[in-house]
Amino acid sequence: MAVRHQLVRSEPSAVWAVLEDPSRYADWVVGTACSAPGEGPWPEVGSSLSYTVRVGPKEFHGSTVVRRYEPPRWLELEARSGPFGTARIAFDIRSWGDETLLIVDEHPLRGFAGAVHNLAIDALLQIRHRDMLARLAKVVERESAADGREIRR
Repeated sequence: MAVRHQLVRSEPSAVWAVLEDPSRYADWVVGTACSAPGEGPWPEVGSSLSYTVRVGPKEFHGSTVVRRYEPPRWLELEARSGPFGTARIAFDIRSWGDETLLIVDEHPLRGFAGAVHNLAIDALLQIRHRDMLARLAKVVERESAADGREIRR
């Protein structure tokens, strides 16, 4: 299981504004080239979005389904990556003074990734999460500044 956290210099509602927008998924999820709404109104439980991941000249298509949606604290997703299997990705959004402590917890569930899950895969997830959470924080903080909300340094 790979757990990582990021302090975001904005309030939780700003974090939720980005998480709740399916068109923004590719802005902060590492490796995602584009995303589009799928089934149901995102991010209600059972709703989904589709995405494309590009690795060199190859393209892979996947989808993400909302499994738990309890604002202002929890968003849990199941990412389906074709032959690689599925993964649970849980976001814990906590108010931290005037900022937000964002915790992500990911682990493979099904398919190849679930079968071979080990410490090496968790180490790779840690690297991916570091980049993903930094990108998410940057998007949130940039939008907060554009909306005239003060960003604490």
